[in-house]
Amino acid sequence: MVKLRLRRMGKKRKPIYKIVAADSRSPRDGRFIESVGFYNPNTDPMEVKLDEQKVNQWLNNGAQPTETVKSLLKREGIIFKRHLSKKGFDNIALEEKMNTFFESKNSKLETEKAKKLRRKERKASKKKETENKSES
Repeated sequence: MVKLRLRRMGKKRKPIYKIVAADSRSPRDGRFIESVGFYNPNTDPMEVKLDEQKVNQWLNNGAQPTETVKSLLKREGIIFKRHLSKKGFDNIALEEKMNTFFESKNSKLETEKAKKLRRKERKASKKKETENKSES
């Protein structure tokens, strides 16, 4: 069985992954059939590059993505686009749906960043309050 999975590369404690089509019996970093993408979790925001044509070709041929790769494909909208095309949407409607998908994705990322910033600010203010109390 062919699987779409991650192949670990990079330095110690700085992993970078190739997304590859590989036989399920081969080891994680071993032999693979074809490279279909790249994933770098070290950058902010994380970097994902996929060759959509190759991914679709492998999925059409029966390759099964692992859980992590499937979440990356969902995040990039490839799974959603395949679903819409199977439903029979034409190119214009497909593009409109994909545009709304990416707009909602961007708005979610912005709200997540704002939440993180607020948490940092609250943490810093609590730390200052505890320092002021200990000084008194």
